[in-house]
Amino acid sequence: MRYILKIVFLGLCVILFSACQSHDKNTLKVGTISGPETELMQTAKAVAKKQFGLDIIIVEFTDYLEPNAALSDGSIDANMFQHQPYLDQQIKDRHYDLVTIGKTFIYPMGVYSAKIKSLQQIPNGAMVAIPNDPSNEGRALMLLQKAKLVQLKKDLGIYAMPEDIIDNPKQLKFKELDAAQIARSLPDVDIAVINTNYAIPAGLSPRKDAIFLEGKDSPYANIIVIRKDEIQDPRMKQLVAALQSDAVLKATQRIFKGQAIVAW
Repeated sequence: MRYILKIVFLGLCVILFSACQSHDKNTLKVGTISGPETELMQTAKAVAKKQFGLDIIIVEFTDYLEPNAALSDGSIDANMFQHQPYLDQQIKDRHYDLVTIGKTFIYPMGVYSAKIKSLQQIPNGAMVAIPNDPSNEGRALMLLQKAKLVQLKKDLGIYAMPEDIIDNPKQLKFKELDAAQIARSLPDVDIAVINTNYAIPAGLSPRKDAIFLEGKDSPYANIIVIRKDEIQDPRMKQLVAALQSDAVLKATQRIFKGQAIVAW
């Protein structure tokens, strides 16, 4: 009798284990940064479920360092929050074994002002608000360099900081703020460098309101990232297909008011 019960018990364990494995094979945990891109992932989630039977669990982060750490340690299966220069720097600094499997959109960073209408009107000693996080501060400074407002040391990558400025003809002063708060600072500064995903909720239109804007040649397309050893997993192709679907494209036009640039 004990032998029979043991066989039944083992059989149930196998069935339960197989069910769990089957569920895992149809589920992906995907990390995003809280905000409009999480809303975009909600659309991709619906597409993935309808077209592929793939369940996407969205894991939201508020810190730019966390999604790659979570992906590397296996807490999530993929992430969508960063651009290639940032990933390259993270891999260099932290030795992550991560790889890009697709692109989504470019959300152009722009220079905005509530006080002036052109770069030529920027006064000497102007106060400039820039993001204080490593993903965006260097990008903002390189945009100011492209606008010929500053000159940076060479070969700094995305981690340039105000102290790396070697020429500042207008003697600009910098206020480093959380990227999500910069749009609110516009009345208190002369110019501000703002990400599109924060500009739009603040009522700003990049193409209409920015006095200087990243172009289509921007290297800062957002990317879909996974662990390198998962590159053959068919779920990853399904994730890319969902994020590059017509439904997501339409959602992007709505969420970002037509300001996002398709990168694939």
